[in-house]
Amino acid sequence: MSKSLYSRHNEAFLKKLKGLRESRQLRQADLGDLLGRSQGWVSYVESGATTLNVIELREWIEALDYNFMEFLQELDDELRWLSSVRLRTLPRKRAAGAPGGRRVPGEK
Repeated sequence: MSKSLYSRHNEAFLKKLKGLRESRQLRQADLGDLLGRSQGWVSYVESGATTLNVIELREWIEALDYNFMEFLQELDDELRWLSSVRLRTLPRKRAAGAPGGRRVPGEK
């Protein structure tokens, strides 16, 4: 799996985690209290600075009064969709004056 694809998948996962918390109108501190963790830890998870293992993920989802298996199915559907969408990249601009777009040392 390419790094950019993994990154898009991880972003979708983190967005879903944060969106679920926000849909319950909870602050990070509120969720932290429900989980017996700090607000900072919740922030680290939602920003991708730290990860959850599957047990922690289950506790997180259930603390938000959501069905764990339903969350996983929705996430799986979204990740499959993301995998089916081709990454589009813009062509790189070639530098003027050199074949193949490479600059010649000392040339401006």
